[in-house]
Amino acid sequence: MTVLTPRRHALSRALAMLIASCALVTGAHAHRDGDAQAPETPVVIAHRGASGYVPEHTLAAYWLAIEQGADYVEPDLVSTRDGVLVARHENAMAILNADGSLREATTDVQERPEFADRKRTKVIDGVTITGWFTEDFTLAELKTLRARERLPQLRTANTRFDNMFEVPTLEEVLRLVEQANERRRQRAIQSGTLRDFKPVGVYPETKHPTYFDSIGLSLEEPLVRTLRRFGYSSRRDAAIIQSFEVGNLRELSRMTRLPLVQLLSNSGKPYDFVVSGDARTYADLAKPEGLKEIARYAQGIGAHTSLVIPLTGNGTLGQPTTLVKDAHAAGLVVHAWTLRAENVFLPAEFDNGSEPAAIGRMGDYARTLLATGLDGFFTDQAFLGVQARDAFIGR
Repeated sequence: MTVLTPRRHALSRALAMLIASCALVTGAHAHRDGDAQAPETPVVIAHRGASGYVPEHTLAAYWLAIEQGADYVEPDLVSTRDGVLVARHENAMAILNADGSLREATTDVQERPEFADRKRTKVIDGVTITGWFTEDFTLAELKTLRARERLPQLRTANTRFDNMFEVPTLEEVLRLVEQANERRRQRAIQSGTLRDFKPVGVYPETKHPTYFDSIGLSLEEPLVRTLRRFGYSSRRDAAIIQSFEVGNLRELSRMTRLPLVQLLSNSGKPYDFVVSGDARTYADLAKPEGLKEIARYAQGIGAHTSLVIPLTGNGTLGQPTTLVKDAHAAGLVVHAWTLRAENVFLPAEFDNGSEPAAIGRMGDYARTLLATGLDGFFTDQAFLGVQARDAFIGR
């Protein structure tokens, strides 16, 4: 497994810390390697890797998610200046407030004097942002940066891994998954359970495709090319491509036979609709007629959890909508996003005390969502997600 950068001693220590701190949660699912999953078994998608335990979108986060039993790992993809796809939640690697203070960072770029002149103010999907952006860096330059916890005030434990991991490329993520799958396959051969072998999959998201097209750094071609090189090209392969936009999914449907998923937010509209003047919103796409249209170019939807079960005015769960039933009627699978274990992210009835960072009853929330007929969900805490899914199906 290649998770270490040239800072081998520092990163070796980081990995040792990671293994020690997560031994209790990974060991419980070590037996799952090679276990068969029936097609109707809901899938657990590791949102940006095991991002509840380790800084998101690092090879360590993806590795830990695999060890925790995730069915898929999810890299969000943006481009470097030289056209290489890398895993970041946003192309903005550090964002500043109007007064110059730091609002959010997933790397240490804002502290690098050699890159001070790369600070830019841009309009990304209609939003003005000041910060440092992947498309202004070559891959070689980006590789000198180190990842940081995006939510340091909430996930303080994760900050112990700050500055220890690189920004990974899509190719590095795929190589990590390939190596993990080969180890699992070999163990299945040795144990005589090869027929039950099920590989870990990848679930990449194209971020801001209209924007990247506008600056000559299209995401679709290098994505399909790289996936194909690693053997992902058909419906049966363990890879799913997702996007919040519609136009690039339509384009991808003509470029690959891999399953595609249309992401649906609980507000707003796809940005390519904004650009084209299309009046439809995500709410329109979530209606039966919208779902039938999605089924013409995609195989599933990734829906905000509130589109499945909305919240009431006091922050508790309301009644389930008909979205899952309607999507299934249109022939679409439904994956919900994003389950996070901290109180601040949970419906009120699943909170554990009043501290925002305290770990609540995410498993109970997951099982409530699964009872609507969901086909899977994204989560920052893959271990808790797998635990909840397995309890739900009686494993």
